[in-house]
Amino acid sequence: MSRAHHTGGEPSQRMLRVAELIRHAMSDLLSRGDIVDPVLEANVVTIPQVRMSPDLKLATVYILPLGGINSDAVIQALDKNKKFLRSEVARRVNLKFAPDLRFRNDTGFDSSAKIDALLDSPKVKRDLGKDLGAPRDLETDE
Repeated sequence: MSRAHHTGGEPSQRMLRVAELIRHAMSDLLSRGDIVDPVLEANVVTIPQVRMSPDLKLATVYILPLGGINSDAVIQALDKNKKFLRSEVARRVNLKFAPDLRFRNDTGFDSSAKIDALLDSPKVKRDLGKDLGAPRDLETDE
């Protein structure tokens, strides 16, 4: 493994593949209702992303409840059932060590909404409406 992977560079192909396998296993566990917990049964949870540590011993599972509500309660319920989830993930994904699972709220959709709002602002629309072929220093903003 290259030094870049240890210092926060791009994830290796193995890290990406294992993360995707864990994402599928977690999604399968949540969609089938294998976890007996009233909070998880009452919420539809999406797992948009899983990130692995370079040594594959820690999986950060990003979750997003439907509508973005009750995310803290869902994370607490998943933490409460972490031991069961870890054993099920280990059974479904053939690894030397079962990775420790930690759960985080996915904020990617919030960021996308902010970017969309910025792109929809009148200032940006005005700038995009200008002639893009003209040199910037010849334009006047009067």
